[in-house]
Parts: sequence; C-alpha cells; structure tokens
Amino acid sequence: MFMRFFTELREAKVPVTLKEYLVLMEAMDKQVIDRTVDDFYYLSRSALVKDEKNLDKFDRVFGHVFQGLERLDEGMAVDIPAEWLKKMSEQFLTEEEKAQIEAMGGFDKLMEALAQRAREQREMQDRDGKGGPGNRPDGSSPFGANGYHPEGIRIGQEKGRHGRAIKVWDKREYKNLDDQVELGTRNIKVALRRLRKWVREGSVEELDMDKTIKGTAEKGYLDINMRPERRNKISVLLFLDIGGSMDSHIKICEELFSAARTEFKNMEFYYFHNCLYESVWKDNRRRHAEKLNTWDILHKFPHDYKVIFVGDATMSPYEITYPGGSVEHWNEEAGAVWMDRLSGIFDRVVWLNPTAERHWDYTPSIGLMKQLVGDRMFPLTIDGLEKAMKELSR
Repeated sequence: MFMRFFTELREAKVPVTLKEYLVLMEAMDKQVIDRTVDDFYYLSRSALVKDEKNLDKFDRVFGHVFQGLERLDEGMAVDIPAEWLKKMSEQFLTEEEKAQIEAMGGFDKLMEALAQRAREQREMQDRDGKGGPGNRPDGSSPFGANGYHPEGIRIGQEKGRHGRAIKVWDKREYKNLDDQVELGTRNIKVALRRLRKWVREGSVEELDMDKTIKGTAEKGYLDINMRPERRNKISVLLFLDIGGSMDSHIKICEELFSAARTEFKNMEFYYFHNCLYESVWKDNRRRHAEKLNTWDILHKFPHDYKVIFVGDATMSPYEITYPGGSVEHWNEEAGAVWMDRLSGIFDRVVWLNPTAERHWDYTPSIGLMKQLVGDRMFPLTIDGLEKAMKELSR
C-alpha cells in the first residue's frame, strides 16, 4: 500500500524521492504519530511535499490510494514479487545505496535473509504469542514492518494496531494550489515570494542572536548585539491593463494587485488601456483628467526596477503598430514605440496574461506583444507566475 502510494505520487508528477519515502518510513518506525489515517496524512504530506503547488496533486493521490480506509492496518501490506522489488531498487536507489546492498551479497542474498528473518519472527510469535523486543526493528534494521535501511523491505503484520480517523484529505483545503489553475490572493503571495532580494538596511531594531552569543562568550558578560530587520529590496513597476476585454479578469487582477502590495514594499503601479502610450494614470475615476506622462515615468525610476505588465493583450494589431491606432484617443506614436523605449530602459520586463495560454495563437495582437517583451509573456497561473518571477530574478 505504501509503495503504491509512493509510485502513484511519482506518476502524478509530484517530485518525491526514495530517500524522502524512507524518511517517512523511519518516522513511522519511531512512532512520531499515532498512526491514524488522519495523522499519517499530515506526516506524509510534510515528508513528501516540498512545494505548495503540489499539495493538490498530493491530496488527489492520497484520496485515491487510501479511499475508504479509516484504519492504517499493517495487515494491508501485501507480498511483493522479488523481481519487482529489484527493478524498483535499480530505479530509485542511489549508487551508494546499491553498493551497500552489494556488500550484503547482492539482492538475491538480501531476499534470502529476508525470508529467513520472516520465518524466525513467525516462530517467535507462535512461541511467545506476541512479538517481543526482537520483533520490533529499530530504525537501522532492514527488516520488519517498520524497518528503515537502504536494503530494507517492509513485511506485513497479521494484526493492526492503529486507530480510526476522519479522512481529512477529502477536505481538499489546497485544491486551488495546482500549478495550472487560476490564482487566489494567498497563492499569488506564495509565487511572488520567489522574487526577493534580502538586505539589512535601516534602523537597528532586531536582536542578532549569533553575535550576542559569541560576544557574551568572548567577554564573559551579556553582550547584546542588534541589527537592522531583513527586508526585501526588490523594487517593482506594475502596469495594469484596465477596461474593455479586461473586465472579465477583474477578480484575478484585484487579487494580484492585493498580493503585490503586500509582498513588495517598494512598488509603484499605473493603469493603461490595451497598450502603453504617451500617458498612464493612477485613478481610473479620473483617468481623463489626471493623466501622467509616460516619458517622465520611464525616466523617474532606476533601471534596476522590475517591470510587470498585466493584461490580456487582446486588441486590434493596429493599436500596437500604427500611430492613431488607439481606440480612445489619437496617439502620435505607435504603442510598439513606447514598449521598445521601456524595454531599452529597464533590464527586466515580463507580461502576465490572464487569458489561457492555449488561446494565444488565435489572437494576433498577443503574438505581437509577446514579441515586443522579448517572449517574456507568461500565463497568469501559479506555474506561469513562478516562471515570470524566476525571469525577473536573473
């Protein structure tokens, strides 16, 4: 059952390794949980999932493998063909672990020793009526239901000793964390955190524990050392397309804006419609009365600012390529000219598109805008946002 769980996680593209699986088995061996299905869910999730975007995939596999079970009975372990185990070991074990198996005399020798140990344990159970200390392997034993070792094989027991639990995986608390779904504010924050550059600047207001301990040890008396708080130094310019076809994406844009305001303390934002022209604005209610000169903005901020455009890039190609192409006003210069100017000033520019990527090829203006930003257009999903943040971090 547990090996099936591990295999199905890998088939679902959850990047779990054999070492992580063995750590999970070691935790079971050391009885860090009561071994209810509830506790095993949280333990296995902690041991096997390294990225929040895989939590939904993990929940699906867990629900499929343990569907209908309310008890983690060790009796659910089944006999596994030795040839299958050998192939599994060749696929997942490291060269060092394979060498340790060879040191025992090879895989066949291991299986013979396993069979002999199984017979001895059954004889002890028949004689004593229950398993004694010798029947409970420690973390270094290669045998037993709880054995953990590079050469270890799990043996099912006849009796289970676990309790019942609510099937918490059915709650699917993280069902929106798959890397291809649309984002929520919390999920966006998780993805945006990948764009960080930590520095310690400003007033000294945080205890430096390491220096305090070192100074106290050296001087023989309490030597308190303080340091500035660690802050994210990344600066961001956010340009948001508003109106028209973007009305259907208002919710996700609001969530993105809210998350960005939280994650980036040094962020400036501006609105535009369809394409960047000679003016932008800060307040949509005053968009016609209080416009800001794009040229001034491009020369106001240092070139190390990270620029993020958010828009569906869905418009007439003329709005990008020709003067006067704007549907709202007469633009003296084509939108492409302004996009080129911006790209020539700022080193890192990305475009986040809320339209599903599979539809991009059907809209010529999306292809044009993608070309203008150097092919750095990404879908507004967790996976797309993480790729965009990785691009900006280069």
